[in-house]
Amino acid sequence: MTFCFFASDLHGYTDRYQKLFQAVKDERPEAVFLGGDILPSASFMYSSLDFQHLDFINGYLIKKFTQLQKELEDDFPRIFLILGNDDGRFAEAAILDGAARGIWEYVHNRKVLFKDYPVYGYSYIPPTPFLLKDWEKYDVSRYVDPGSVSPEEGVRSFPIADYSRKYSTIKKDLENLTENENLKKAVFLFHAPPYKTKLDRASLDGKMIDHVPLDVHVGSIAIQRFIKAHQPLLTLHGHVHESSRLSHSWRDRIGKTYAFSAAYDGPELALVRFDLTNLDKATRELL
Repeated sequence: MTFCFFASDLHGYTDRYQKLFQAVKDERPEAVFLGGDILPSASFMYSSLDFQHLDFINGYLIKKFTQLQKELEDDFPRIFLILGNDDGRFAEAAILDGAARGIWEYVHNRKVLFKDYPVYGYSYIPPTPFLLKDWEKYDVSRYVDPGSVSPEEGVRSFPIADYSRKYSTIKKDLENLTENENLKKAVFLFHAPPYKTKLDRASLDGKMIDHVPLDVHVGSIAIQRFIKAHQPLLTLHGHVHESSRLSHSWRDRIGKTYAFSAAYDGPELALVRFDLTNLDKATRELL
């Protein structure tokens, strides 16, 4: 048995974190996966002077997880986390500091082992209409959906090379991250959902830009194709809050791969519980 929790898109709401901490105390999972957008919204800040973000990491997350670690001792779960498109990348330094203290494991663009399960993390999403571009990249090509803003435009809290801004893609990143790896037992912690699934359904019905209807599916084509081609054991996703309400499902199957989302557009914490040895029995509870 390998009992785990998955939560995503908590957006700094402390009541949701308190529910997560209490569930960890009560149920003692072996691992907790946090799928991005874990901090108070940075979408209107855009600068490294966003002290609200840094105070939340140092003054709340590190403090609370440290308290939980001391209380649970050997029962403290491994915490795997990534950031999401609403988390300014300047906050990555504070997240890395928490990782250096042994509080959590920051897995963006990395592979770590959880028992005999490889765990990979990846934060980037395809271009959106939002202006903060720290965690946005072209998907499979330099195409941008109508109404979305190119990764070459918008604003960033963290500088990157012009070449990367213009030419890097999610598709290429995933190839580089997993080159020649056996992914049969792999777990992927993504922020973006795969395209045209039950997990990426946005509330865009009937909306148009310059007489062009908008696609109601806003997930990543690169992630969808990657899952189809490599068939990892499990992929975890967030980002599209309303998807489970519109598609009536928080889970999907892509071939042999199980895909779960913990994004949710209500006030509750959406907590996904699963056992890596029996994913058919996974559940989602609204707390």
